[in-house]
Amino acid sequence: MSSLQDILSGNKPVVVDFFADWCEPCKMMTPILNELKEKFDDQITIVKIDIEKNKEFAAKHMIQSVPTLIIFKDGVEQWRRLGVSKLIELENHIENLI
Repeated sequence: MSSLQDILSGNKPVVVDFFADWCEPCKMMTPILNELKEKFDDQITIVKIDIEKNKEFAAKHMIQSVPTLIIFKDGVEQWRRLGVSKLIELENHIENLI
């Protein structure tokens, strides 16, 4: 099984969704991420990180509010958005990285 750091360091884009169970806007991201996964299938990886259960990882990436989405490629942060993101915005950023 690959570690999260191995996944982030890979050459395909990784969308990391930092969320919390109590966060209502975070719940709005689920169908958007599902559509994203359906469109790009195995070209991307989507990882959900619960900030309550992964405090060190969230702190390492300076997560101060949820939802926060970060797109990584080759281990480098390529894009970050606080709040609910629109599908078209995510698609555009991913298409530029594929």
